[in-house]
Amino acid sequence: MSPLERGALWWERFTSQPLYVLAAMLALLVVYTMGVYRKQMWFMLKSLRRNLLRSILTSLATVVLVLVVTLVWSILYFLDKATSEKAKDLKAIVTERWQIPSQMPFAYAASLSEGAAARPTDVRPDDNMTWQFYGGTIDPGKRTRENTVFFFCMDPRKLLTMMDGLDELTLQERSDLDHAIDVMVKDKRKVVIGKDRLAAMKKRVGERIKVTSLNYKDIDLEVEIIAEFPDGRYNQSAIMNRDYLNDAMDDYNAKQKAKGLPTHPLTMKSLNLVWLRVPDTDAYQRVADQIMSSSLYSSPAVKCETASSGISSFLDAYRDLLWGMRWLLVPSILVTMSLVIANAISISVRERRVEMAVLKVLGFSPGQIMALVLGEAILIGGLSGAFSSGATYVLINQVAGGLKFPIAFFPAFLIPEDALWWGPMIGIGTAVAGSFFPAWSARTVKVSDVFSKIS
Repeated sequence: MSPLERGALWWERFTSQPLYVLAAMLALLVVYTMGVYRKQMWFMLKSLRRNLLRSILTSLATVVLVLVVTLVWSILYFLDKATSEKAKDLKAIVTERWQIPSQMPFAYAASLSEGAAARPTDVRPDDNMTWQFYGGTIDPGKRTRENTVFFFCMDPRKLLTMMDGLDELTLQERSDLDHAIDVMVKDKRKVVIGKDRLAAMKKRVGERIKVTSLNYKDIDLEVEIIAEFPDGRYNQSAIMNRDYLNDAMDDYNAKQKAKGLPTHPLTMKSLNLVWLRVPDTDAYQRVADQIMSSSLYSSPAVKCETASSGISSFLDAYRDLLWGMRWLLVPSILVTMSLVIANAISISVRERRVEMAVLKVLGFSPGQIMALVLGEAILIGGLSGAFSSGATYVLINQVAGGLKFPIAFFPAFLIPEDALWWGPMIGIGTAVAGSFFPAWSARTVKVSDVFSKIS
């Protein structure tokens, strides 16, 4: 892609986001104001320098509070995005209808992967993926969170085409993962594990580990770590070739039958999820109808829903926490920020009543005085907010590799680019709200009252 084409693509993405356009317009307005009212800007900066300690403490309080709001909003932003419906390139999820966790016979996998298509006119998914969950510990004598590993058992060839978040890999990361997938297909004992999980288990790529199962009793597997996931969303995850688990299950059942003993309790319950990719909502609806009306899935019955709907259902357990973060924590922080700035500006105005009176004598209108006081608060709030959100974006995304705040199956959250304008807007908004009444007080200073007290 040429630089001109990249520029056109960037411009199209930029102009398609109304908030980006609004933020750009506000930035241009600020630059214009600073150019036209240079003297007033210099006056506000000098005013802030008069009590430098108070200005610094107010700025630090704003930085910390904007940091917290940015982190909370980043989590909510990601979850809102994950649970919002898309019109194209949809993912559907098929699970057991009446039970959580979902447990279906693996015999369902073949037909469900085809969307239960039985006739030539039926719609088939563009892609598919099955999930089986295998959890275990590498130290059965002393089970801890650190020595526990949780595998998604799947067809490795579906890793790059169906797993979310892997489309943003660099060319080198994708090449490395492609190689690991090829090895996993040829040798079903090979696995890929996230770097944080490896660090917790104190293991490295190339080592062999024996996993004593926690959910598949008596089916313990020995695996070799062939690679680790690229840094990001899957730092705590692990992938295993589903054939390894299914072959181990078949081998266990064969030995049980030879001894006249019952098969494994999970023999008919090993399939947990089936993911389907469809091009649009019409195709999804037809595939869902095919699955729900099929007689192949009667014991147990299954349901088909969009991935966003499934994730929303899964997040029901966190509903109160997310509600509290959105409607209690964030508003409380914003009110606190407004009060901090209001307190600082109020003290400043009371100390400078004589200065306000002198300005009125020199010809400044009440509106100009109010604008100067508001401008001081906006400078503190806007600059502190911009610094806080920018630093948060760099430190969390580039240094920490994401915000480690596990919710459901999301182990970490990245700070979105939108946060770069959240900070300045939060700082400016709370500054205006907090400084309005102190600024109004400065506007209404009476010259006669001030000078009568001095004389």
